[in-house]
Amino acid sequence: MSENSHVLYAREPELGIAEFRRVLVESGLGDTRPVEDDARLQAMLSGANLVLTARLNVEGRPLIGVARAITDFSWVCYISELAVSQSAQGLGIGRGLMDEARRQLGTSVAISLISMPDAVGFYERIGMMRMPDAFWFSRKR
Repeated sequence: MSENSHVLYAREPELGIAEFRRVLVESGLGDTRPVEDDARLQAMLSGANLVLTARLNVEGRPLIGVARAITDFSWVCYISELAVSQSAQGLGIGRGLMDEARRQLGTSVAISLISMPDAVGFYERIGMMRMPDAFWFSRKR
């Protein structure tokens, strides 16, 4: 675990769905995620093998950010969500979560993700390279 100002970043494989849902909703990602489907949220968390959290270092340690990913810890990591509560956006929490992912994965693991349109500038600012040759089969539900 590393500390950045008053924020604690940690690997948290047992993150509960209530906190996960809250941050998804507060971040704006709740509009594009199945936040009303507890079983699906649980499956999303259980299927991720890297769940990183950002918590305020105050009593109760409230969750303000989460990065959920799938990785082989050797070659590539896919970030499924990078969500930061709106009240904490612009404070470096997203960058801190990405830095923590890079620290835990090491320099030999590439990180990829699909950005929401309004977050593209953030990923460019933190130094991620835009890839024009990504492909997608859309989900049905």
